[in-house]
Amino acid sequence: MNNRLTVLAGPTAVGKGTISAYIRDHHPEVWFSVSATTRPRRPGEVDGVHYHFISDDEFDSLIAAGELLEYAVVHGRHRYGTPSAQVQEKLAQGIPALLEIDLQGARQVKDKMPEALFVFLAPPSWDELVSRLTGRGTESEAEQERRLTTAKQELAAESEFNVTIVNDHVRTAAEELISLMGISTTD
Repeated sequence: MNNRLTVLAGPTAVGKGTISAYIRDHHPEVWFSVSATTRPRRPGEVDGVHYHFISDDEFDSLIAAGELLEYAVVHGRHRYGTPSAQVQEKLAQGIPALLEIDLQGARQVKDKMPEALFVFLAPPSWDELVSRLTGRGTESEAEQERRLTTAKQELAAESEFNVTIVNDHVRTAAEELISLMGISTTD
């Protein structure tokens, strides 16, 4: 089993959360970092499970204390960041760790931990990406437009990653990721 850090990133609505949920359900040996964010909770999200929902002041304190492996303003609005202590702890214990983060954060992790495996999750097509974003119904029309503008830029970053997985089927994409991590897929 390869116990190096794996970073999963890609454009908005590509299915990073869906792939991660599949892996959580089928591969409990993989540890997932829980990011901190200043954005409000969406329906069904649980603090400490999906994200650590914190205030801007709390986020500023984490930055000032040097407690974030990476952080970024995403879609020009809210901040997201990965607390570094737990990541380092899990890696030291030999536990495979997966970060599901945005491209800005992935670039910061690459600067600090270039030995990590960087996986770009791509949509099967632009039209499918648009359909996924508008179909989930969690953002306003203005927010959807903001995210799609960002997604166009994010798709151009694919070449910065070690490998690309096309998310045309959740199980297939998730199992491909697990295989890249060096974890047995016999479940």
